[in-house]
Amino acid sequence: MSNSADSPGGPVRRSRWRPVRLLTAAVFALAGLIFVTSFNTARGTDLRTDASMLKLSDLIRQRSEKNGTLEESMVAVREDVDALAQRDDGSTRAEDAKLKALEKAAGTEAIRGGGLTVTLNDAPPNARAAPGYPEPQANDLVIHQQDLQAVVNALWEGGARGIRVMDQRLISTSAVRCVGNTLILQGRVYSPPYKITAVGDPKALKKALGQSPAIENYQLYVQAYGLGWKVDEREAVTLPGYSGTVDLHYAKPVG
Repeated sequence: MSNSADSPGGPVRRSRWRPVRLLTAAVFALAGLIFVTSFNTARGTDLRTDASMLKLSDLIRQRSEKNGTLEESMVAVREDVDALAQRDDGSTRAEDAKLKALEKAAGTEAIRGGGLTVTLNDAPPNARAAPGYPEPQANDLVIHQQDLQAVVNALWEGGARGIRVMDQRLISTSAVRCVGNTLILQGRVYSPPYKITAVGDPKALKKALGQSPAIENYQLYVQAYGLGWKVDEREAVTLPGYSGTVDLHYAKPVG
């Protein structure tokens, strides 16, 4: 009897998928799926470029610059409209005087006079605690929203006739807000140092700053960690009128 392995009519050995072969096939299939998904997502663009992954801070700064450009255009248009309206608006002198008074109260008219400028700044990058104070935390070394608000509120309390933060005039609906270590004011973004300029009696303004409990607390951080604080008297300063929109978005006038 012949050996069955050598016999033409003997049983044929079946080929089987080994675990290694199965794993290799699965890896290739997964790689193909990732390639197709990446292609559909990129749509032919380079996924590794910075342009496809803009940082939020860059986006905010771009929007801020765009808002600044739009604001300049709006100011020019508003000046043209005012000039046309004043040609022959049919108003009396009394009505014109009343309108001027309202413009001053609303902050849309430029004002001039003596005053002062307060400058706030973050502590130096290598700031260390002064003797007798604990080592600073990150929040101890930067300007916060309440610091800016404290200065603005004190200046109003001191009889300021108008206030400008950085290059923008404040009005009754202005909100001083900080996100991280940047100031967002009326659609524009600013970084320290922050300059706040007020028109009014310099002595009364300085007195109000000195009597503010919130500023007194800020001065402790100035002494302990080197936060920036500077007050400069101004013999003559001009604050431009507010040039943004005065429409109410979240409130309605009563009456």
